[in-house]
Order: sequence, then structure tokens, then C-alpha cells
Amino acid sequence: MTLRARLSQPDIVVAPGVYDGLTAAMAEAAGFEALYLSGAAVAYTRLGRPDIGLTTASEMADTMALIADRVNIPVIIDADTGFGNALNAQRTMRAYERAGAAALQVEDQTFPKRCGHLKDKTLIPSGEMAGKINAMAEARKSDETLIIARTDAIAVEGFQAALDRAGQYLEAGADVLFIEAPQTRDDMQSITDTFGARVPLLANMVEGGMTPVTGAADLQTLGFSIAIFPGGIVRALGRTMQDYYASLKTNGSTAPFADRMFDFDGLNSELGTPEMLAKGKRFEDFDG
Repeated sequence: MTLRARLSQPDIVVAPGVYDGLTAAMAEAAGFEALYLSGAAVAYTRLGRPDIGLTTASEMADTMALIADRVNIPVIIDADTGFGNALNAQRTMRAYERAGAAALQVEDQTFPKRCGHLKDKTLIPSGEMAGKINAMAEARKSDETLIIARTDAIAVEGFQAALDRAGQYLEAGADVLFIEAPQTRDDMQSITDTFGARVPLLANMVEGGMTPVTGAADLQTLGFSIAIFPGGIVRALGRTMQDYYASLKTNGSTAPFADRMFDFDGLNSELGTPEMLAKGKRFEDFDG
């Protein structure tokens, strides 16, 4: 099922953050219907750097292609600002769509951007952002590829300005709206009261961020259609990595950590190694 078709159904779509083929495969195996390829998570894991606009469009497209080769569910990809002006945004649309993305999230920060839950963000004019959205809609090959328009205006220009910008982006051709970093439940309700009857709305759940972390069922009750948890997996694995390396340094062995790890066969089982090896044997000595 395409993401557009899924969003026509009443139940909220929960899209966990992923950053490579392994996280994507495990999220799919857990039963999720869609994934979110987080630019922040790629910066954290591939670069070991913060989410301050250091990742490139090509790094994201490469990662998207690897994930699309591994899983069969829709992937929403973080397109940051489109990596430049409207023409750059068109190129980003074409590259991400070729790589297998089901939806692109683009935002109205200046380039380079920074995490929506960091301070001191700056925005481009709303008309320029509307032009990017329109340009991306023109560039996409399939109407099934969605454009998610994000505004970071709450922290810069105020809540009403964010609503105004979102309305302009909807008119420009956005398929989904993402108003970043509302700080209260009342603000979240105001967003859905304003736009919920007109367009699917995305809520971003960041542990320790500006928005209260809210469960999917509650977000659905509020009127949101998509809930993303973009960086949670990195925060979880980061804590586990810290503990693992500390244990190995202290003990000189992984044995004390064994109950928190897959063993060799366990991970290979999760990866489908026996099935892949069996599949490979089918093609040995193929005689037609």
C-alpha cells in the first residue's frame, strides 16, 4: 500500500526513525507500516556529528537506496531545506524519488539548517518556501510521492505565524503539514483544529525536545495522521554503546554483557542469513 493510500485510513501512521538497512529491517520486522529516514540520525551515526546541516543530499540518497533495497514499506525521508534553492529542491526530489522514497519532508529554515529543537534557527521568506514546494511538486515523477512541508516558525516568529506559513505551504501544493516544536498540548490541538479537516498532519516526538512526548493513540485523538520518532533509536543505541564499551574496557571481555547482546547465530537469524544462503544455492550450477 502506498503512503498516500494509507493516510486515507483513520488510524495514525507511526513511523520510527531509522538510519540504515539494519534498523530499517528490524523496524519492519516489528510490524511498522512506514519508516522515517532521519537526517539527524544519519548525521549522528555516519558522521558522529550533531544535526546542524552537515549531511549532504547524496549521503541521504545513498542511505535511502540501501534501505529501499532492504524493506518493502514506505519510507519518509528528511530532505532538510531541499539543500538550497528551488532548483536544488527539485534535484533533491528527483534523487530521493529514484532512491525509493515515498515522501520527502522539506522545511523553511535557511541553509544550512539545524535540528528543529535547537535554538537560534533562521527562516527563509514564506514565499520562497512556497516556491520550493511548488517546484518539488513539478519535479516529482509520481503523484504518489508525497511532499511534507515543515515550518520551524513557532520558535522564530511565533505560533500564529507558523499557522499562517503552513496555510501558504498547503496552497503551494504540500500533501502533509508538519508544524515543528509546538510546546503545549493546547498548541498541538490548535494545529489540528486549524488544518486537521483539510490535510494530514505530522507530529514529531523528540525525547527531551520542545514538544511533550505523546503516545500514538493520544496523537490520533488530537487529530494527527503521522507520528514520527526520528532519533529515538540512536539515543537508545547510543546509551547501549556507551555501556557496552565501558563494560568491555573494564572486563576485557564481552561475557558480562552477553545477556544484552545477540550472539553470532542470533544476529544471523535476524538478518535472514540461512535463507539467503539457501536462496544463493538455487543459482549454483544453473543449467536453464
